[in-house]
Amino acid sequence: MTVTTIAPKQLNDLVQSGTAIELIDVRTPVEYREVHVSFARNVPLDQLDAAKLIAGRSGSDPLYVICRSGSRGQQACQKILAAGYTNVVNVEGGTLAWDQAGLPVVRGKKAISLERQVRIAAGLMVLTGSVLGAFVSPYWIGLSGFVGAGLTFAGITDTCGMGMILARMPWNQVSKLPAQGNGTTCAT
Repeated sequence: MTVTTIAPKQLNDLVQSGTAIELIDVRTPVEYREVHVSFARNVPLDQLDAAKLIAGRSGSDPLYVICRSGSRGQQACQKILAAGYTNVVNVEGGTLAWDQAGLPVVRGKKAISLERQVRIAAGLMVLTGSVLGAFVSPYWIGLSGFVGAGLTFAGITDTCGMGMILARMPWNQVSKLPAQGNGTTCAT
């Protein structure tokens, strides 16, 4: 199914007009803590239980989803659609586009983005495989090939296994999230 999208400015206009909005932010807790839309509720993609999320919702009420740039939001929307809820909307460009449009956000402690963490980990693995392949055993070059294949797969499918693993690491968790949307609606 095709996912409906909305521009950040359009969603903000709906909120400003008094429309009740439920916005789910599917980034990691650390990414959410760094910057998020004030009325968004954090439900990380790897913890998203679509059936639970849509339980008791009226099918006429849109459920809005946001991530960093739109990709994980698209994946979350697909999960929700697969669970049978058809009125799900992805915010175009994610939190980056929302912030770049000058719309209100809540800022907290800065962190290294998940995308940068993936690049750092992949780069270190390729470097390690190359060095060990040159000085220890040529079989270590397989590590570099494995990482290259994983990155190619991630580019084709828009799903990153390394990113999913890194999202679960302790440094990407927070013991207590800052005040966030109450998870029901916002009619600011």
